[in-house]
Amino acid sequence: MGEQIQYTMPHFFDHLVDEFNLPLQNPVLVFSLILFIILISPILLRRFNIPGIIVLIISGVVVGPNGLNLLARNSAVDLFSTIGLLYIMFIAGLELDMAEFKANRNKSLVFGFLTFILPLGVGYPVCYYLLGYDFNASFLTASMFATHTLVAYPIVSRLGIANNQAVAVTVGGTILTDTAVLILLAVITGAKNGGLTQSFWITLGISLLIFSAIMFFLIPRIAEWFFRKLEGEKHSHYIFVLSVVFFAAFLAEVAGVEPIIGAFVAGLALNSLIPHSSALMNRIEFIGNALFIPFFLISVGMLVDVSVIFKGPMALIIAGALTVVAIFGKWLAAFTTQLIFKYSTAQRQLIFGLSSAHAAATLAVILVGYNADILDENILNGTIILILITCVVSSFATEKAAKQIVLLSENELLREATPGGDTEHILLPIANINNFEKLLDFSILIKDRKSRNPISILSVVPNDEEAELNIIKAKNSMATFVNHASAAETNVQFIATIDHNVASGIARTSIEVMSDIIILGWPRRAGVIDRIFGEKIYSIIESADKTAFVCDFLQPLAIHKRMLIAAPPLSERENGFELWFIKMVKLSQELSIPIIYFCNPTTEWAVRTLLKRWQMNIPLEFVTFTNWADFSALSDTVRVDDLFVFASARKGSVSHLAILDNLPFKMQRYFGNISKVLIYPHQNGLRSGKGFKPISAGPMNVGNSTVSKLRESFNKLFSRKSGDRNP
Repeated sequence: MGEQIQYTMPHFFDHLVDEFNLPLQNPVLVFSLILFIILISPILLRRFNIPGIIVLIISGVVVGPNGLNLLARNSAVDLFSTIGLLYIMFIAGLELDMAEFKANRNKSLVFGFLTFILPLGVGYPVCYYLLGYDFNASFLTASMFATHTLVAYPIVSRLGIANNQAVAVTVGGTILTDTAVLILLAVITGAKNGGLTQSFWITLGISLLIFSAIMFFLIPRIAEWFFRKLEGEKHSHYIFVLSVVFFAAFLAEVAGVEPIIGAFVAGLALNSLIPHSSALMNRIEFIGNALFIPFFLISVGMLVDVSVIFKGPMALIIAGALTVVAIFGKWLAAFTTQLIFKYSTAQRQLIFGLSSAHAAATLAVILVGYNADILDENILNGTIILILITCVVSSFATEKAAKQIVLLSENELLREATPGGDTEHILLPIANINNFEKLLDFSILIKDRKSRNPISILSVVPNDEEAELNIIKAKNSMATFVNHASAAETNVQFIATIDHNVASGIARTSIEVMSDIIILGWPRRAGVIDRIFGEKIYSIIESADKTAFVCDFLQPLAIHKRMLIAAPPLSERENGFELWFIKMVKLSQELSIPIIYFCNPTTEWAVRTLLKRWQMNIPLEFVTFTNWADFSALSDTVRVDDLFVFASARKGSVSHLAILDNLPFKMQRYFGNISKVLIYPHQNGLRSGKGFKPISAGPMNVGNSTVSKLRESFNKLFSRKSGDRNP
């Protein structure tokens, strides 16, 4: 035994030493080290207020081949780095507020032009006259100054200002300038190789046209079909999204442009199908920010060779000149954009911060030029130093500007808080558990993210001998939905209450938890006894003085293409008008769908005033409609993939119309195959305010018991088969 130990121990230590030879080669060890860096480095340097992005880049410098040589650039590192870069561009396209982008597309075009032409115009004379390079080398290097990578975008996303106009303009300008530079790169290399012929231009144009057709026409339809058919397969949704991203990157490369363009276009193509507050969006961001994007940032640091500055004065001069020109060119573009569009200083700083980082596209341009013998080693080394410095500058500038904008936004919200605000409370009673997930998704999408209150899921249990057992069953059935809400980072609490009457139980609980909104499922065809005693929707609406949304979603929310809102005259005079309209605007923004508003001119004016006051940019079209006695005429306008919203009112309210009584059943008749939402706005002092007095249950115990037995007898009587004659 002793001989065996003596024999095996040396081999064990030799194997251990071999595993730790530098650079590390064992993929498990390499992966563990990178994860350790991602975990520890931001924690260690947080006390110095250094942005996490810079920490990861510097960590890459330290452990990379030009530092301690712990890690070498191999296929595994390159793979994860590529995934991280594509992820950044994909999330940028996915989080882009399409309504804001469309409203500011001209501004994005202007900024894209400025951030392309100004760095190019400043850089070319410096390279040609000051550094002494020829035309091709000077022009290619100058075009590198026009590119930028959204390295600092995770900062903007984390601070919640991704929908700021400055961000939308910068992201739009990024894709425009990078596309222009990468196409220019293909043209320069084609000219160098003598291949800049008519067939080259025809091939490039046709390939880009085919790529655009696939991404903007074919992919969205496939994704829509996939999400509808596999609605319950949540994990499959994420795998499908990743497949689309990398397939789009591959198609872009085949079309003659860089894969990052394909990833960004994939984000734009799926933008309307992945709501920003959904569980799927949370999974995409979580995995990207926790794993793939940090990998990319570390790999950027591994490219940096600090020893370049010691290779003679020329290398140092070129590195310094390239860095100064790159930073100045982007600052000049941001400053000019500020002057043209009258942006604030913080917005200018944000535009500069986001657009000043040079990484992926810059490196692609320089490496292609270096391999084609257009650029020399000094340009390559100077560009690597430029990447490190511009990423550091970009991170600090973006974080500072983003915090200023957040503080300014918070001050504005304090002066004029939105309805509900941080005290908003949504109550979601359980009716039909089979359709409950869609109601929960709706609640998550319209919920104010600043609200400290959770979404309260309510189960009203009959007060009988099985009450405790029914409460346990209700809690067990809610476990899946609580997990679903947690995946979207939304707090949910479960409330079970005992009451003899569903309506009174919901009304009483809405007062106890001080809810603002009640979300109800659509009333199905009820039995005779239920219709007589009004124990369903009408009793709840008349008992609870809250803004009520009665919802019937026949397909996943993300599948809808338009939102049609019908609002009768004087609906803008209701106390709850502003609350429900802002919620519908938020839903429209989450789903990236336009709103078509059917109303009279007075209501249209009130809505336009509200939009102007809240500075909301949404695609909104008004259609004058006055024939409310025959509102079924709207069915000719509604399509299967529309979401139809009708603003009704309680009896006695200012906008109530007698013709709209029994509205759920009328809407079911004319809009039965359409997803729909029926809204009853909040009214002060109606039933549940100061004048609401909960009914004492004591004297009604016997009566409720009798009614329950009577209902059971009726159900048995009418459900009995014709051949059954014996009791």
